[in-house]
Amino acid sequence: MDRMDPELEAFVPFFPKAELTDVAAERAVLAGLAAGIPAETDGMEVEDLLVPGTPPVPVRVYRPHEARGTVLWMHGGGWCIGDVETEHPWASRVAARSGCAVISVGYRLAPEHPFPAALDDAWTVLRWAHENAADPDLVAVAGHSAGGGLAAALALRARDEQGPPIRFQLLHQPGLDDRLTTWSARHFTETPWYTRAKASQAWAHYLGGRPATPYAAPSRAEDLSDLPPAYVATAELCPSRDEGIAYAVRLMQSDVRVELHQFPGTFHGSQALLSAAVSQRQFAEIGDVLRRALA
Repeated sequence: MDRMDPELEAFVPFFPKAELTDVAAERAVLAGLAAGIPAETDGMEVEDLLVPGTPPVPVRVYRPHEARGTVLWMHGGGWCIGDVETEHPWASRVAARSGCAVISVGYRLAPEHPFPAALDDAWTVLRWAHENAADPDLVAVAGHSAGGGLAAALALRARDEQGPPIRFQLLHQPGLDDRLTTWSARHFTETPWYTRAKASQAWAHYLGGRPATPYAAPSRAEDLSDLPPAYVATAELCPSRDEGIAYAVRLMQSDVRVELHQFPGTFHGSQALLSAAVSQRQFAEIGDVLRRALA
């Protein structure tokens, strides 16, 4: 932890305990934290909708003035916590920084709804987005943590099922590998907010006792060719760091265009500490990357 960014380190004692034993309690904690963070919605329309499906999927759509391109944004939370309300501060920032229309997806949560419920909901929204986008050729999938894993899975599924074309995938600190055998997963066992134990709990809730498939854990996919260009961001002090880096390298080796950014001194979810310069850099880069990808 001596490598942690000092602006972030000062806030570590105030972070909630990292666990997912009581999912209902953790959902309440996240809701309380998110309620205290201001959104960035100036100059944009914000609309809550239900995307038709079985079941219908709640989304929150952010439309900046003269928006170009559409981004499906999947929230983090170990596939167990979070919704369009708790993601409001972050999805609004993605829209404000990128100038793209952002669709924040309120997918069903584990353990009540294990895999493939979340992916099926995101797939429903992807198809709807293509039908309703101003330019269906400019649709990207993106997400943080568990949401980054869902974005990667959507890209795989769209390729395999000849689904709606995806222009770009943005994977921010993605959860990709249920095996937790990487160096970072074995050594960053007590890092802030996201520990190895919390990662293990999240995967157990999400998989519901079933074996992982590549659509649940994209790192298990044997073939990463013919996937959309990608941006992968990892946090230095994060259990899932190395699976993100390994996935980016494998994409490169499969002739997929990739931008990989390892943010030094950060930990999983530390971008929530908005006053830190490195957090501001992360959001600025997310916006810039999406703007360029969908230009």
